[in-house]
Amino acid sequence: MPPISLLIKPASSNCNLRCKYCFYHSLAENRQTDSYGIMDIETLEILVRKTMEYADHACSFVFQGGEPTLAGLDFFRSLVEFQKKYNKKNVYISNAIQTNGMVIDEEWARFLAENKFLVGLSLDGPKDIHDSYRAGPNGKGSFIRIMETVNHFNKYKVEYNILSVVTAHSARHINKIYNFFKKHGFRYLQFIPCLDPLGEHPGGYEHSLTPERYAYFLKTLFDRWYNDILQGNMISIRYFDNIVGMAMGYRPESCGMSGVCTCQFVVEANGGVYPCDFYVIDEWYLGNLKHSSFEEIWNSETTGRFIEVSKYVDPKCRECKWFRLCRGGCRREREPFEDDKPVLNRLCPAFYEFFEYAGDRIFELARILSNPTSIMRREGL
Repeated sequence: MPPISLLIKPASSNCNLRCKYCFYHSLAENRQTDSYGIMDIETLEILVRKTMEYADHACSFVFQGGEPTLAGLDFFRSLVEFQKKYNKKNVYISNAIQTNGMVIDEEWARFLAENKFLVGLSLDGPKDIHDSYRAGPNGKGSFIRIMETVNHFNKYKVEYNILSVVTAHSARHINKIYNFFKKHGFRYLQFIPCLDPLGEHPGGYEHSLTPERYAYFLKTLFDRWYNDILQGNMISIRYFDNIVGMAMGYRPESCGMSGVCTCQFVVEANGGVYPCDFYVIDEWYLGNLKHSSFEEIWNSETTGRFIEVSKYVDPKCRECKWFRLCRGGCRREREPFEDDKPVLNRLCPAFYEFFEYAGDRIFELARILSNPTSIMRREGL
């Protein structure tokens, strides 16, 4: 079997923050059941056992939300024990968790470090930018608490990267955000364009990201990143890393950049499975791991239909000179569909402007990184 990756929501849509742009909250409130509560230990054990039976060489467990830490530290201790118990084939296991950091203390940090969890920590930038959208139920911003979590992570040497949501507001201040991240030594960054609710025409909210704002964001960020790379200051920005890798001939590791969907095995707290984090809705329910096998879910009619519809590419997109690098973008950005087909990516003008601006340098970096001796010559080594 190929490597298998699960994205698990142990606390369903439950969260201790009320982020204004949260796409999962908008999905959950339109399901028949908005929250499936906290995953029980029996479901967790079934999930781990079936995964270890299915996997042959490698598997990954990624925990997301809502806020996954609300399941409690003992839940994750049980996870590790189940993985040891059922790993009869000596499969390579990787664990990751995406968190807002609100409940992380020293005990959590010690556990994550000792068990080699990769952590994605949500942080949108300095206090004024972060707190403008990431606040608790009482309206109080979360920045100070998150920086305490950063200190815990650094103390116990937790491996973590920063997840930053790009809004209409933050896109204007990318220089300020980038300076802040560099100041604090954050060298692994992932910038995620914010999404309007599924089914709505984009642009109806204060935080809605427009193509104009996103183009400015991409060009400005690329300039900063490119200059740092040439100076030997290696900072990983996931989108740019993938784009340069594609220019080198590699497949993107980010599914939203591959041009076609696959089944991601997104598991809700009750064991229900969906094909993608952006489509955890009743229409795309694939089955329940408590009753179905991975093979049955993968081979289901609904899985096939989900993948098939993503293969359509608008003729304007396919004829574009940058299709090799863009590939139309994530299917979620091509909603709402017209005539049951994806439309042009809502951010298409931003991507075109960005590639026109940075394309030559993207391929330059691809050539440099393909030849290590050229890097040494540039650095005078």
